[in-house]
Amino acid sequence: MSPPVLSNTAARRLFLARHGLTSAPGGPGKGAALTQVIDDLGFVQVDSVNTLARAHDLILWSRRQSYRPPALERLLANDRAVFEHWTHDAAVIPIACYPHWHHRFARDLTRLAPKWQAWHQHSFEDRFDTVLARIAQHGEVTSADLATGEVRGSTGWWDWHPSKTALEFLWRTGQLAVVRRDGFRKVYDLTERVIPAALRDRRPDTVETVNWAARAALDRLGFATSGEIAAFFKLITPEEAKDWCAAALASGEITEIAVECTGGALRRVYARPGLEEAAAPPVSDRVRVLSPFDPALRDRARAERLFGFHYRIEIFVPAPQRRFGYYVFPLLEGDRLIGRIDMKAERDAGVLAVRALWPEVSVPFGKGRLARLMAELERVAVFAGLERIAFAPDWVRAPMVGAGG
Repeated sequence: MSPPVLSNTAARRLFLARHGLTSAPGGPGKGAALTQVIDDLGFVQVDSVNTLARAHDLILWSRRQSYRPPALERLLANDRAVFEHWTHDAAVIPIACYPHWHHRFARDLTRLAPKWQAWHQHSFEDRFDTVLARIAQHGEVTSADLATGEVRGSTGWWDWHPSKTALEFLWRTGQLAVVRRDGFRKVYDLTERVIPAALRDRRPDTVETVNWAARAALDRLGFATSGEIAAFFKLITPEEAKDWCAAALASGEITEIAVECTGGALRRVYARPGLEEAAAPPVSDRVRVLSPFDPALRDRARAERLFGFHYRIEIFVPAPQRRFGYYVFPLLEGDRLIGRIDMKAERDAGVLAVRALWPEVSVPFGKGRLARLMAELERVAVFAGLERIAFAPDWVRAPMVGAGG
């Protein structure tokens, strides 16, 4: 028997609702309300690029436009409502999730050592005792505090000195924790000085963590394959996620449905029973600027299947070969991704410099849509602390067929 079908419109709206992008982004942007936003998303990726705003700040602002960056800093450094660790990348994660990261620590303890030895080509393990003793005796440190006599001629962003590698390894394996960020530099301390004992000492077994991670991922995605469930937190293996789905399907905890992709193809996924019968959530028609690392876009293949939106970031593409720009922001309107915009903050001049807008094919930018975009750009400028917006000549470009940036 064929599984029930979730239409593409309903799938897009349900997915965006699970990611906090269907209603207008009002409400408080700090304290417990901000913690709830992060919990609703599961985690928020942390990224250093500050062309306009750092990724984590833009992600949170897109959902709560009263948010300002010091609010997240307080959650991490003062309230201990979140901790920083690794999912698919560095992220801030609700502190209640910490016990399940013990499994990540144990896995990385054996997985990372040989990989990092080959990568960095130095004996960072020799620094563990020295680094831990320094922190135990003198308190929190940054990598710069331990760099004396170790810095080599740089060969790129990942050219870490041995003590920096030791710090990162001890953090990734749970022996150190990030206290806060100064600028964007991690400040490390012993885990027992940062993470509450009740969370630090609780050690869920593998079955409990697999159950928690799979359920938490599916509830935040709405519908997913076993591979997408495993990839959400990257806390459990694809095999563990596949086994969980089989058991949950047999018990009736989940069911199979078919999601309609753009173009009409059907894709089998897992969902909670009755999902396909729920009414599609209403959506706001406002235009939103999204971070390239927004949780709704992190899985580029899923964004293309659901929205017909092909996006590739071009930071590492040589400038002459870029199609759109160094750091181009996707634009969301209602339940559609309608284009991408190349802009940056010229902070010395107090200007939001808009270089180009590329609409998606079949998305005309008439007066109404342009007015909604202008309103969003004005909000972006205020968030970034800029005084005015400047547009390049002919900034509204023709759509590109097969766009990819």
